[in-house]
Amino acid sequence: MNDLTGEDHITERERKQLFAALHTRLFWVGQEVPYHIEIDGRTCNLHEIVWELLNKKKITTADRKQIDKYISFLKEKAKEDELELRTEKLTGDEAKRLFDELSGLMRTIMDLKEIEEGTAKEKEKEFHEIFSRERVAEVRRWLEFLKKST
Repeated sequence: MNDLTGEDHITERERKQLFAALHTRLFWVGQEVPYHIEIDGRTCNLHEIVWELLNKKKITTADRKQIDKYISFLKEKAKEDELELRTEKLTGDEAKRLFDELSGLMRTIMDLKEIEEGTAKEKEKEFHEIFSRERVAEVRRWLEFLKKST
């Protein structure tokens, strides 16, 4: 998606490539939760909302209802973006911006679902454990390499 830049309109082939990328597994990996997004004429700070929910010790029933509401709005916004990406005449820059926004929305929806299900903290803990093990293994490999090199 990095080659989509400029004022030239995207081709049908490029449009199909964008949709193929959107519908692959884990396409949203590496995408950030958008800081600001406009929904129904209101600007929402999604990054802050997700951050606050992630840092809560316990998700209440009211929080779950709010999360469901956010997910509903975000799905609707994602549908609008996908329709625009599918049908509008877009420049490379516009298509890239829309693709990134859509990817960020999908990432946010996934994060909110994990928070609601209570799996977000478990996944974060698992990630840190794996990361720590990999770091230790990498240090050992380096030490072994250095030992053999001398």
